Amino acid sequence: MVRGRQGKNSVSIHNYEELAALHAIAKIMAQHQDLRDQLEQVLKEMSQRLGMQRGMISLLDRSTGEAWLDVAHDVNIAGREVMYRPGEGITGQVAQTGRPMAVANLDQEAHFLDRTGARKFLNRSELSFLCVPIIYDAHVVGVLSADKVAVKVENLDRELAMLVAVAELIAKAVHMRALEEENRRLRMIIGRTKSPSADIIGTSKVMQEVFGLIAQVADSNTTVLIHGETGTGKELVAKSIHLQSTRAAGPLVQVNCAAMPDTLVESELFGHEKGAFTGALYKHRGKFEEANGGTIFLDEVGELSAAAQVKLLRVLQERQFQPLGSAKTISVNVRIIAATNRNLEEDVTAGRFRADLYYRLNVFPIYIPPLRERGNDIILLADHFVLKYSKEQGKTVKRISTSALDALLAYHWPGNVRELENCIERAVILAQGDAIASSNLPPSLQLKARTEGARRETDKLGALVEAQERALIVDTLKETQGNQSQAAKLLGTTKRIMQYKIHKLGIDPARFRQKRDDRILDA
Repeated sequence: MVRGRQGKNSVSIHNYEELAALHAIAKIMAQHQDLRDQLEQVLKEMSQRLGMQRGMISLLDRSTGEAWLDVAHDVNIAGREVMYRPGEGITGQVAQTGRPMAVANLDQEAHFLDRTGARKFLNRSELSFLCVPIIYDAHVVGVLSADKVAVKVENLDRELAMLVAVAELIAKAVHMRALEEENRRLRMIIGRTKSPSADIIGTSKVMQEVFGLIAQVADSNTTVLIHGETGTGKELVAKSIHLQSTRAAGPLVQVNCAAMPDTLVESELFGHEKGAFTGALYKHRGKFEEANGGTIFLDEVGELSAAAQVKLLRVLQERQFQPLGSAKTISVNVRIIAATNRNLEEDVTAGRFRADLYYRLNVFPIYIPPLRERGNDIILLADHFVLKYSKEQGKTVKRISTSALDALLAYHWPGNVRELENCIERAVILAQGDAIASSNLPPSLQLKARTEGARRETDKLGALVEAQERALIVDTLKETQGNQSQAAKLLGTTKRIMQYKIHKLGIDPARFRQKRDDRILDA
């Protein structure tokens, strides 16, 4: 049974234990520390002193009215985003109406959906659920909720009054925390919506962070050092930064430092006069002079010789250099973006790279994660390359079979995105019909897929993870009544990936389709 209560009707007299708990919470809120840490300590106090277990604090999005779960105690929300729309379930109703609500016995709520999974293996008949608004400056800024063992609840109104008192103590901190989260989400939206490049594809968290960094640094003259393994797309990131900067109308000059012999590096970078050395039959403009007014991208900068490092350091410091054989100093207006697949800090320690140059280059570092750390981005990239090379080859290949996707996801990808692109180009050429089969992939991928399949038979951890993944997808499909597009949106993924997961896990979305009149209460 769900009951709503107005705050003015709640019992307001607290006993000694309750007053002691409120005093402890007030002391926590008086401390100067991270807001999230403070709120976590409050939930811990509620559990230890008041018996209010699985405490949760959700923040209200002012623009949408949605409540986002932010802090929890005895509930694992790591890596997950749990959200309630206005009026959706108990949390959504409290956020929308600003009125406390309680469930005396969770087992009596037939349609109760535990979205966090915290009560999946508990006896709900033994639990009461309490939920109150957090109000600051006459506005709902969040929602505070908790479970309590039903037999220990003598008076539901009294329990709600206690939770309302806690909500009043933490209201300002929750308001500030909501502002922090709103700013964070805005930065993420900027990173997502201002796509750095049509060629840079990814929805994984690590790539969203990269997109955010690109957006932040692009419109400046700051020197950028891009770290990442070979094949991760460092040159695409450099190009994206240049095109989003105020220098976009100027040249982007790319230099592969690893491909130039030591004897030619100085000449290539800074130019030379006619007769400066044997074979110098004419005057040559260096890459820095060519990039004047624009950007120079020094790829594999860790391969520069000691002599070239000294020259580069001077350009970074003074924006000036002398061509070989010339007494004339040339000044340039150039932004420098460098990239490396080496650990330059180790090279500095070993004396292979100048420390002063490293610190000049590493003003704004951006780390490009390897493909194996990007999760389902592999599927997005593979689909992109299928369409690209099908068009180039004039073929009708439109998709990748499930067995081939399994092989792609099981592979380690030492060559990263470049290796994946080459793999898909080959597969498109070999494919018969409209789909890439696992037999069209290189033998190394097929062997890896078979090895992973055999290992999975005895991999208990993998089985548990798969079971959790299946349960999460099933719960989301229940919530969206079998709508795969909505389920994908709630889980922060794409419909394509959702369809792949559903097929792989043997889930039938049709069985979750219900009438529109069914209402599911969700804490």
